[in-house]
Amino acid sequence: RVSMSSAWQKTQEFYTWALENGDPRTDPWLLVYSPVPVTLLFALYLLIVALGPHVMQKREPWRLSGLLFVYNLSLVALSVFMFYEFLVTSVLADYSYLCQPVDYSQSELGMRMARVCWWFFFSKVIELLDTVFFILRKKPEQVTFLHVYHHATMLFNWWAGVKYVPGGQAFFIGLLNSFVHIFMYLYYALASLGPLMQQYLWWKRYLTILQLYQFVAIAVHSSYNLFTECPFPDGFNTAVFIYILSLIVLFLNFYYRTYTRGKREKLT
Repeated sequence: RVSMSSAWQKTQEFYTWALENGDPRTDPWLLVYSPVPVTLLFALYLLIVALGPHVMQKREPWRLSGLLFVYNLSLVALSVFMFYEFLVTSVLADYSYLCQPVDYSQSELGMRMARVCWWFFFSKVIELLDTVFFILRKKPEQVTFLHVYHHATMLFNWWAGVKYVPGGQAFFIGLLNSFVHIFMYLYYALASLGPLMQQYLWWKRYLTILQLYQFVAIAVHSSYNLFTECPFPDGFNTAVFIYILSLIVLFLNFYYRTYTRGKREKLT
C-alpha cells in the first residue's frame, strides 16, 4: 500500500510538473495545456481502428470521392501555408539550420514561429481522418501498422513540441514535413478522382523516396546536435533521432514490399 501510494504521489507530481513547465505562450491554445485531451483523441483513434472494420463489415463502402478531393486539397493548402510560414519566419529570424534554440519571447517572429508549430500539431489531428476515410471506404489494406503508428505517434510528438519547444530545432521537421505533404496530399487528391487519373500518378514511388530523404535529413539534423554544444534540449533531439530511425526502418520495409519485391515476383 505504501509503495502504491508513493507511486501515485510521484505520478501526480510528474503530471503537475508537466502541466506547469510548458511554454506559457502556447498553454492557452487549443489542446495544448494538458495531455488529457490529446490522450483521449489517441484512445478514440485506436478504438476506431480496432472496431471500425467490424462495424463496416456488413455495410456497403462509402463513396467519398468529392469529400476526399476537397479534404486532400485543403491539406495541400494548409501544407503550403505551413511550409511558407516555417521558411519565411526562420529566414526573417535568421535561424541557424545547424543549431537553433527556442525563442520563448513575445516578439513578433517568436510568436509567429510558435503559431505555425501549433498549426503543424493541429494538422496532425486533422490527418487522423485519413484512417477514418480508409475504414469508411472499406480499404483495410491501407490501415497498416506503419499508417497507424505514424499518425498516432505524430500526434503526441507534436503536442510535446508545441507544449515545450515551439520553434528552435523543431522548425526543421515542420519545414520538411510540410513540403513533403504538399505533394503527398496532392497525390491523394488526384487519386480520389478515380481510375482515369491513374495514368498521371506514376510518381507514387518517388513520393516514397522523397519521404525517406526527409527522414534521413531529420536524423542527420537531430544527431548532429547530440555531438555539438547547442542550447536546445538533448532529450528532444534524442527522442526525434530514435523515432526517425523507426520510421526509416518501416518506410524502407514498405518500399521493399511495394516496389522491389513486387517487381521480382513479376519477373519470376
